[in-house]
Amino acid sequence: MTFWLVVAGVALVPVVFGGRVAAALAGAEWVRRHPRAALVLWQAIGLAGGLGAVGVGLVAAVAPLAAAFPHGMHTFGHQVVDGRGLAGLGPGHNLALAWSAALIAWLVAHTARTAVRTVARQRRQRTLVDILADRIDERDVGLPTDPVDERDAGLPTDREVYVLPGAEPVAYCVPGWRSRVVLSRGALDLLGPAELRAVLAHERAHARGRHDLFLMPFAALAAAFPWLPVVKAARQAVPVLLEMLADDRARQVSGDRTLARAIVLMAAPKGPEGAFGLADEGVVQRVERLLGTSRGRRWVPAAAYTAALVLMSGPLAVLVAPVACVTFWPG
Repeated sequence: MTFWLVVAGVALVPVVFGGRVAAALAGAEWVRRHPRAALVLWQAIGLAGGLGAVGVGLVAAVAPLAAAFPHGMHTFGHQVVDGRGLAGLGPGHNLALAWSAALIAWLVAHTARTAVRTVARQRRQRTLVDILADRIDERDVGLPTDPVDERDAGLPTDREVYVLPGAEPVAYCVPGWRSRVVLSRGALDLLGPAELRAVLAHERAHARGRHDLFLMPFAALAAAFPWLPVVKAARQAVPVLLEMLADDRARQVSGDRTLARAIVLMAAPKGPEGAFGLADEGVVQRVERLLGTSRGRRWVPAAAYTAALVLMSGPLAVLVAPVACVTFWPG
């Protein structure tokens, strides 16, 4: 069983040493150059940590039933079916089993709660926008569109924009299945045509990429384990990475300097809770990234993806091995 404890426990290393690992990852220079790879690594840390904690409990729980974990889970499954579920397990093993069951229930409950609240908040925001804003076409604000350029840039062809009254410059996206790209009259007055095009491309990148779904698991983890340093760091770092991903799409349309200028002009205002605003997160980091001249090394994303795969491999092996045992050794 020692081997399987190590396999499951490897994924917990970033959690156990969360403060140092999170600080090193959040402050790394390569993260700005490769936000997608950094986001995948953060996702792997969060998912592998939760699955690894569950797996360690399961491995410890069935240790008396067999020399190898898969056969132990197989035996435990037979005992459950025969009505002898806890036979052969001592108090410590029962406690480990209860730990895994409670952790699964805790994570599922917070994930479901976060998802329900997020969907409800998005629905409420869409309703308010529909009531208060004027729905116009992008061409109505003086921005002619070229369908070929839009298709090449991978942007949505829906050109509707929702314009709120008010002098304060605001731009944000209300994500969801029926997203809304929202501007204020103040933003229309402040931004020139080039900057406005950059803003709209950025917000549509959020909508098309469904960045709210990437953020939701980290919000759930923050609600479930608010005291863990690695969770706190991920909750702060992931929104900035999502902004950088949207920047990468928008810079294809407007260019780096135009987008950077738009970010600076829109830096102060914030969008409503749960919305993705152009200037909500990491303004300085994003502007420096756009105006910088250094290029990221090609091997860095591969290293990040490999690290993510290593972190996930242990917990996945613990989950898959008992299924394989039942499939190939059903007796």
